[in-house]
Amino acid sequence: MATGMETVLLVDDEEIVVGVGKQMLERLGYSVLTAKNGLEAVDIYRGNQNSIGLIVLDLIMPGLEAGDTYDKLREVNPAVKVLLSSGYSLDQKTRDILDRGCSGFIQKPFNMKILKEKIEEIMGQDAQSAAS
Repeated sequence: MATGMETVLLVDDEEIVVGVGKQMLERLGYSVLTAKNGLEAVDIYRGNQNSIGLIVLDLIMPGLEAGDTYDKLREVNPAVKVLLSSGYSLDQKTRDILDRGCSGFIQKPFNMKILKEKIEEIMGQDAQSAAS
């Protein structure tokens, strides 16, 4: 269960998505860092990994695509929690990243209720694994 003190790194190349997503996350009680692409996300995560509890990662971005970004984030921290987001439904590319250990998937456009549920589900995995 989220305590509301975590920082979320929101990665998306669309300004409108970043703006709306940031507002939603802040209303849910999270601090928010943003990145426009995969390389920027990896740099930000490398410098802030102790405070970032979750990364919301857009699937389709210019430059470093989501799969490569996810792999680089895991090089920094194998236990990184990443919620993939996409305007497209679950496809093979998404399933491949999820199969490599990605924490979850959310389809855009998402509302605050769905976002909150997904984050709590992912953050709750931590509490459950610590309890077992």
